Amino acid sequence: MRTEANRYPGPANLEGRTASGSPDTPRPTGTTDSARAGATSTTAGPAASPILCIDRDTARDHELLHLHAHPEPMLTWSSTATLMGTVARRDWLIPPGYGFWVPGGIEHSGAVLHPGHMVTITFAADGCPLTWTEPTCFTVGPLLREIITHLHRIAPDDHSRPAAEALMFELLTPLPAHHIHVTLPVDPRARTIAEQLIAHPDDQRELTAWADHVHAGTRTLSRLFRAETGLNFAAWRTQVRIRAAIPMLADGTSVNATARAVGYRKPSAFIAAFRRVTGQTPGTYLPQLR
Repeated sequence: MRTEANRYPGPANLEGRTASGSPDTPRPTGTTDSARAGATSTTAGPAASPILCIDRDTARDHELLHLHAHPEPMLTWSSTATLMGTVARRDWLIPPGYGFWVPGGIEHSGAVLHPGHMVTITFAADGCPLTWTEPTCFTVGPLLREIITHLHRIAPDDHSRPAAEALMFELLTPLPAHHIHVTLPVDPRARTIAEQLIAHPDDQRELTAWADHVHAGTRTLSRLFRAETGLNFAAWRTQVRIRAAIPMLADGTSVNATARAVGYRKPSAFIAAFRRVTGQTPGTYLPQLR
């Protein structure tokens, strides 16, 4: 594992600690102490930046982040990984193109459902412009993605940093209330199916095939999905597919290509399902139509 980090001067110093503020807490790859991982640190004179550290890393399959809390707020952006954060027994899915904000002092845990690249930004406990008091999801569009990449790459005393940080905070906006929340089942058999479909939304297997895969009855799985997610299997899978499609569309992927990528053989079926779930057509999310 190799972590690339960019440390910023600030009111607190993370030297010798994990980004969680705890030297002993096991963490998924990507939120490991960058100094211990061999990354170089950059320092400069006093600055007002609320950013303490930006870690860019590879999340490994099935890594776990055990329950813990830290005073510093943290922002995790998944560029290609599929992650899950858990706060107060609620699971928050973080597929590629999405990010997750955890305020300081809130206990949380997490897991890697599908390996890939991710970025974690740690902020000072005081003075962060983000005032979100609850765990919050957001999307990372092309411009925000480039700004985060730029901030990771430049030195803390680079002349462009203040303007880049200001624009980053301006672009960080919570997902609207109608955002698709996907509930994960608890039963390990249904959970295995759910995690694989989240990581691979184009998987075409129906519940009968999944039943053979997890050695359970079709009726049992059908009952579990409805009882633990509030939806039948087909409706739950549709939500997963539409949620996976939104960041692809926002990134400029065509409707036809997005439909194929999330498991629809016919674009017309994808458009119908998309409208049914969101109340809008996929084209609404394409950048040129905004």
